Amino acid sequence: MAKKKTPAKKADAKPVDISKHLDSIIEGDCIEGMKKLPDASVDLIFADPPYNLQLGGDLTRPDNSRVDGVDDEWDKFDSFRAYDAFTREWLAEARRVLKPDGAIWVIGSYHNIFRVGAAIQDTGFWILNDVIWRKSNPMPNFRGTRLTNAHETLIWAAKSQKSKYTFNYRALKTSNDDLQMRSDWEFPICTGSERIKGEDGNKTHPTQKPESLLFRILIGSTKPGDVVLDPFFGSGTTGAAAKYLGRRFIGLERDETYIKAAKARIAKVKPLDDESLITQPSPKAAARVPFGTVIEHKLLKPGSKLYSPRKNHAAQVRADGSLYVKEGENEIQGSIHKVGAAVQNAAACNGWTYWHYEEKTGLKPIDFLRDKIRKGMAS
Repeated sequence: MAKKKTPAKKADAKPVDISKHLDSIIEGDCIEGMKKLPDASVDLIFADPPYNLQLGGDLTRPDNSRVDGVDDEWDKFDSFRAYDAFTREWLAEARRVLKPDGAIWVIGSYHNIFRVGAAIQDTGFWILNDVIWRKSNPMPNFRGTRLTNAHETLIWAAKSQKSKYTFNYRALKTSNDDLQMRSDWEFPICTGSERIKGEDGNKTHPTQKPESLLFRILIGSTKPGDVVLDPFFGSGTTGAAAKYLGRRFIGLERDETYIKAAKARIAKVKPLDDESLITQPSPKAAARVPFGTVIEHKLLKPGSKLYSPRKNHAAQVRADGSLYVKEGENEIQGSIHKVGAAVQNAAACNGWTYWHYEEKTGLKPIDFLRDKIRKGMAS
């Protein structure tokens, strides 16, 4: 009996080298441009797709001057079905090129963001937040037939529900005067020197986004050296912000005028030095330091007292790193977290921020002592 011939194995396709595309603009259609990139090759995508504004004629001001709105061919689609098909196609490519722990930001107006949001979920992304960009200087509604459109919506989504996406929580909190960053952001629209204009004095791109918006997005959801892809590069706001903040960028753009303006703009950007790019580390990324280690390093002595923020509860530190509280007939002992929760009748407590030690300058959270140990580990 003749043996069956084993079919010859096909040679593995040579992986595409993404390095040749870094810090550059790929000219042409965004979907075809993404097809030139390898699977799982970018860390973050910022997308400002066509709004599909469905304009019904020219828009004029009360003095009859024409409003320079979005009437470009790239924003025109034959139907909602055509726009949806385009959206799903570019989102599928975007998800393919994202790394497993990558994420995407998409911005839009009421004309398109809800359709895009549904497509994001249908494509397999996992929505993390929607963010409202409130414009401090919005364009008025000149016809007076509707409310002034004073905001746009951003959707932030991870590649999948299991993605360990980058979120620099502490960096954003620090930049917000130690308050948690909220999901409503206020920035002005591009005006003055930031607005890119051509030789004729007209704005180069009708929907140029402020660099401050991209600054916050990149600080909050990328690390220095990460690769950021913008499939609708326009006048290069993403590239300018990425270069300034020590990130790498890839732009996709088909309009030669926009490409020329973006290249000239980005060439003028001077990147920050490495030292300036260091951000507050995420608590989850920091080295674990048990409270017992604070005792072992003699930063607190057994027998010393810890206090609640208002000093209405006091606990004694023991050599094994436990706390002991006696209030009336009640005696409580255990970890800094367990005892902190018990004295407050709470389900849980972060003992590092609840318990304070006393210095000449007043009470300080014991988290300061943990930070001292972490700094010693890093030195």
